[in-house]
Amino acid sequence: MNGNFRKCGWKKAVTGALAAFVLLTAPTAFAETVPVRIKDLAKVQGVRSNQLVGYGLVVGLNGTGDSTKSTETLQSVVNIMKNFGITISQSSLKPKNVAAVIVTATLPPFVREGDTIDITVSSMGDAKSIQGGTLVQTPLQAGDGVVYAVAQGAVSTGGFTAGNRNSGAQKNFPTVGTSPNGAIVERSVEDDLGNMSTLSLSLAKADFTTASRIAEAVNSRYGGVARAANPGRIDITVPPYYRNNVVSFVATLEELAISPDTAAKVVINERTGTIVMGGDISVGDVAITQGGLTVKISSEEEVIQPPPFSYGRTGRVRNEETEVEEATAQSIVLPSTADVEDIVGALNAVGATPRDIISILQAMKASGALHAELEII
Repeated sequence: MNGNFRKCGWKKAVTGALAAFVLLTAPTAFAETVPVRIKDLAKVQGVRSNQLVGYGLVVGLNGTGDSTKSTETLQSVVNIMKNFGITISQSSLKPKNVAAVIVTATLPPFVREGDTIDITVSSMGDAKSIQGGTLVQTPLQAGDGVVYAVAQGAVSTGGFTAGNRNSGAQKNFPTVGTSPNGAIVERSVEDDLGNMSTLSLSLAKADFTTASRIAEAVNSRYGGVARAANPGRIDITVPPYYRNNVVSFVATLEELAISPDTAAKVVINERTGTIVMGGDISVGDVAITQGGLTVKISSEEEVIQPPPFSYGRTGRVRNEETEVEEATAQSIVLPSTADVEDIVGALNAVGATPRDIISILQAMKASGALHAELEII
């Protein structure tokens, strides 16, 4: 007998994902907000990194480079040879030991000429591996088209390939590698903070309450020098006794601690069954009912024989049967004073799975009973 089954409703005991969910929503997690340094919430406006990118070649590969189908590699090799006074035909090249790559890097703030930065080298052709290769001198430019660094040196992939097409093994991605301190900064982006009279703090996540609390903390320490211009920016006037030492002022400013405010939010990942809740979530009066429904469809073949001495033929008949069972519905009643701890405890008590909880939270949000932002990722 072959059967097809379909189930929905309350299922097994809570899985590992729900256990993590309960752990994140334990009562101790919702104690009074721990003070956080301003340094971890905001940064001085204008102090930022810059992205760099360049195109280059990795040479010295052991036959794992680009094939002749990668015309950009062939053209690049011809151009390099011309720079050294060597003329070569593109059609005669077989660049198995060369791979065309894109080099990326992040230029930190306040770097100067001669400083070194890390680079990432990624194959852009059909190379099998750039393991053991050497990057040829590659200019790195920013979005403004100006070259800020030059990269060159050995490339470390952290992976390998072995074997052939029919039988082989691969670890990590041998077509992407790194080179620590592989680029030298050629253009300074240093800014002078010594004579600044005003500066602005930019919040990593804009929030009216957090911005106001930062301004209050700064004013309580240095007087009325700070003003929250908007939820994401606080303008600060540097005190006169710090005008010639702005770096020290910013250092003391960053060490001030406040209690940041966060909006009530529930984040759901339906692919993994992960649910993360904040601590300021509340619910209105709500009753939740969800029953278990089981649908069972079975089929069986039966052989039919004709009567004796008749002209009939033996045949087969398929008998199908459908059974529906509905379990007693589980009901939960939450008062308007309930918080996230009550929600978790009630759902955990009836053995709800993460997928059940996701469905319930979505229904609660639709009914207006869940007073929090619901985000599905």
